[in-house]
Amino acid sequence: MCDRRGIPLQVLISAANTPDAQLLFPLLDAFTPVRGRRGRPRHRPEKLHADKAYDQKAIRAEVERRGIRVRIARKGVESSERLGRHRWIVESCLSWFTNNRRLVRRYERKAEHFQAFADLAAILICHRRLTKLTK
Repeated sequence: MCDRRGIPLQVLISAANTPDAQLLFPLLDAFTPVRGRRGRPRHRPEKLHADKAYDQKAIRAEVERRGIRVRIARKGVESSERLGRHRWIVESCLSWFTNNRRLVRRYERKAEHFQAFADLAAILICHRRLTKLTK
């Protein structure tokens, strides 16, 4: 999960054969509060952009019940190009993770070690992005 500037907010690892839609709610539950410019920390994202893999009535209803606005492309209705102007940020964030050799090919036997390297990569990406934004 990343914000609109491509800064990773939460990293969750899973088996390669797990569908992305099954990991959405554990990812939203693991969301840590983010402090904005003013006011109290945000405890949930304001809006969720997702591709057609997440287009299920149960997912839409649960995300809206949590108070998050939904922007999920619909299967057979919307073209991927309209949502693409927002999705490219997520795709670029994922490509920054692939710059780390240990994340491209898994060398660790334990999931905790791989999660630690994924978290470390997220920290490095945040550091690089935030130093670029402040210059």
